[in-house]
Amino acid sequence: MSDTLLVTGGAGFIGSAVVRHLIENTESTVITIDILTYAGHRENLGPVADRAHHHFESEDITDAPAMHRLFQKHQPDGVLHLAAESHVDRSIDGPAAFVQTNVVGTQVLLEAARTYWEEQGKPEGFRFLHVSTDEVYGELGETGKFSEETPYDPSSPYSASKAGADHLVRAWHRTYGLPVLITNCSNNYGPYQHPEKLIPVVILNALEGEPIPVYGDGTNVRDWLYVEDHVRALLRVLQEGTVGETYNIGGDCEKQNIAVVRQICDRLDARRPDAMTGSHHDLITFVEDRAGHDWRYAIDASKIKTDLGWAPQVDFEEGLRRTVAWYLENRNWVRAVQGEPVVE
Repeated sequence: MSDTLLVTGGAGFIGSAVVRHLIENTESTVITIDILTYAGHRENLGPVADRAHHHFESEDITDAPAMHRLFQKHQPDGVLHLAAESHVDRSIDGPAAFVQTNVVGTQVLLEAARTYWEEQGKPEGFRFLHVSTDEVYGELGETGKFSEETPYDPSSPYSASKAGADHLVRAWHRTYGLPVLITNCSNNYGPYQHPEKLIPVVILNALEGEPIPVYGDGTNVRDWLYVEDHVRALLRVLQEGTVGETYNIGGDCEKQNIAVVRQICDRLDARRPDAMTGSHHDLITFVEDRAGHDWRYAIDASKIKTDLGWAPQVDFEEGLRRTVAWYLENRNWVRAVQGEPVVE
């Protein structure tokens, strides 16, 4: 791969993993677009910040003139659209920002991409990959999995805003012919994830001896996907996916939230025992459940496996080992993204 790719949200968790992978493993020129909100940090791009074929643009995807200007300036061969407000709790407290970024921002970006694509003579190889979530499908009962044909039934303002964005992407393909692809993924985890998400919260609270909050009784089920596996899937879809198609990406790893929490506590008990506080399990605290908390998600990823030959390579045990080790070794990154003094 030696083209020019525009990555929105490229300083966020998944976006920065995409950027780092592209810069370190391909000859692509990468244009990172990120307005650097609470979830986007230049520190995430540290390993590739000074590479000659990486360029950073601090712009808001809802700013139409800026997006049109960036397309003209960089002449991309493809777009990986990852910029989004993504935390469910924040969407419950302040849904307007999610509609603005996830819905309006996607529309602005689609229109900038369409204008550029048409002005370039509709090049055959151009692609617009929209990265979405399994939460657009709602929740599952005891059995079954989400497929690409599952009807949308979003529960939270976050998932509703992502569902709206998905529909806009399909509309720009159906109406204007823009060559789009959509992916819907399960719960990601791994290095550089913002400290407000479940796995980082557990690790960091445990290290500080603080209560580890678990919603409800902890039996909600998620399908866990290591972020580097997700990146490989996205690039496979971008390169080989059929235009107009949707691909679900999952880790084949269903676990109850409380089981994830306990596995992390086990690992920290082994790596960072604390004689003063005892087992990290003692810090687990069940709290009032989240409003509209979906009970179970699970992804049927057979389409991307069959059609594109992708499969996850990192199992949960190994992925969790890498993740815990990374947070233990990168406390200054945590301090930096939380706005705290960095220890020299």
